[in-house]
Amino acid sequence: MAADVPGSSLGLPEVLVGLFPGGGGTQRLPRLAGAREALQLMMQGTHLKPQQALEKGIIHKVVPAGELLAEAKRWLLESPDPEQPWDKKGFKVPGGAGQFDPRFIETFMVGASLMQKETFHNYPAPQAIMSCVYEGLQVPIDAGLRIEQRYFTKLLLDPVARNMIRTVFVNKGAADKLARRPKGYDKLQVKKLGVLGAGMMGAGLAYVAALVGIEVVLLDRELKFAEKGKAYSESLLANRIKKGRTTQEKAAAVLSLIKPTADYADLANCDLIIEAVFENREIKADVTRKTEAVIPATAIYASNTSTLPITGLAEASSRPAQFIGLHFFSPVDRMPLVEIIRGKLTSDETLAKAMDFVQQIKKTPIVVNDSRGFYTSRFCGAYINEGTTMLLDGVTPALIENGARMAGMPVGPLALLDEVSIDLSYHIREQTKKDLGSAYKAASGDEVITLFFEKLERVGKKSGRGMYEYPEGGKKFLWPDLTRHFPAAAEQPPVEEVKKRLLYAQALDAAQCMEQKVLTDPADGDVGAMLGLGFPPYTGGPLSLIDTIGTAKFVEECDQMAAKYGPRFTPPKLLRDMAAKGERFYK
Repeated sequence: MAADVPGSSLGLPEVLVGLFPGGGGTQRLPRLAGAREALQLMMQGTHLKPQQALEKGIIHKVVPAGELLAEAKRWLLESPDPEQPWDKKGFKVPGGAGQFDPRFIETFMVGASLMQKETFHNYPAPQAIMSCVYEGLQVPIDAGLRIEQRYFTKLLLDPVARNMIRTVFVNKGAADKLARRPKGYDKLQVKKLGVLGAGMMGAGLAYVAALVGIEVVLLDRELKFAEKGKAYSESLLANRIKKGRTTQEKAAAVLSLIKPTADYADLANCDLIIEAVFENREIKADVTRKTEAVIPATAIYASNTSTLPITGLAEASSRPAQFIGLHFFSPVDRMPLVEIIRGKLTSDETLAKAMDFVQQIKKTPIVVNDSRGFYTSRFCGAYINEGTTMLLDGVTPALIENGARMAGMPVGPLALLDEVSIDLSYHIREQTKKDLGSAYKAASGDEVITLFFEKLERVGKKSGRGMYEYPEGGKKFLWPDLTRHFPAAAEQPPVEEVKKRLLYAQALDAAQCMEQKVLTDPADGDVGAMLGLGFPPYTGGPLSLIDTIGTAKFVEECDQMAAKYGPRFTPPKLLRDMAAKGERFYK
């Protein structure tokens, strides 16, 4: 029985960390609810409200919260049957079981197809769950429990479970609890937040802050733009009301916390400022000076830039010790990660309080040191660059995109380029060229970005034209003329080679970030890659992937790829030294 407590949920989420519900979970649940219902819960790790669990037969009673213990005692005294239903003669599994039951066979035929579609067999746990249920329901439960034990042991010995438990459960949990927060500073509770720029990022920031009760000043160059930014929160809240996740009264209370404005004077008394204006150093410097003229001396100033070095942006500040980077991901309301970038002059206190704010809005922080592109943007760039380089190499676009999905990435590199927009990639590159001068080194896929922006004028999803076509009201599809601009090679690589190039390109960049001290902890690299960019969870993250392959073997394979595809696959000195000493990123 379960207490009817608002917000409570029931489920078996072990699959999300590479395991399944052992201790009999795979055998009892299907005998209570049937194979089909049990498989959906265990393979997806979904949660149910108590009333839903009651309707599905997973529990037997829902009682008011204050009566749970009394009702349990009453049941023990009056109602118990010492024999479980499945131990009784004549017991039948709800929904059928056995090789001659068409419902049972259909469940596993469809289930196997769906599993392949969703996982590409990268995750052993869903396969083990299906095997436990299929085999276990055809024998007495004692034999089923022995079957379950063997599959569970096999999972525990598999590196996928180890990687997922470490990154998804242990390291993410530590990040959420601010394990790396500098000690000795009072905790910051932001009461008033200033957001500069009411575009997609600024509007999303205003929403997530107001949702947890923070007063928000949403500033843009004209009031109409700021009001448009607030309208984004209105649309999100309307959707929550429609789905029954909030009420009209609560939504109105959230909206009342967001004040759109074009007047910098309204930023007075803000505890924290987050700048989310256009990626232009001069514009950012101008709003920094105007803002610091009116905010308290104790306020923290953060930039949401995705590529421009924080130390350089802080030159426009009169208080560089209180200047920091807070890199959010789009859409802010759905993406769980925040990359905190520490500039050369950023103080420990500012870092501590920035981490407090990230926790306050219920996001997961990682901490990196300042550099061009920080960690996540350059990591994302390595993935996109490998995809565009494959186009130049004559790999068919469909093979690139499908290979990426089969490797476990949420979207292919060409689709991701369209999402972030080709013109943004172009402008970031041009700014980098301007900043670095003769020190700039062209990326292997730069030619593709130049062609699409300068000649083809296809800038991505926002324009309806990029690597893909976006028909109004229809499903996107790869632009047919891609193969005209990038003719397919006569011999195409095997899909395993495509997967390897895409994953190794990213893993190498993560290792370079460790060598350059952009990352100071492998946990930040793995958590950031998975939560911010969708790096395949079964790997545990790019640095866990290197550990799983073995540093020496990874270096050897990268040398082979460098000889075949170019110097971007050359392993950094850090990896060569680790390989020589037999070291790993995780001890």
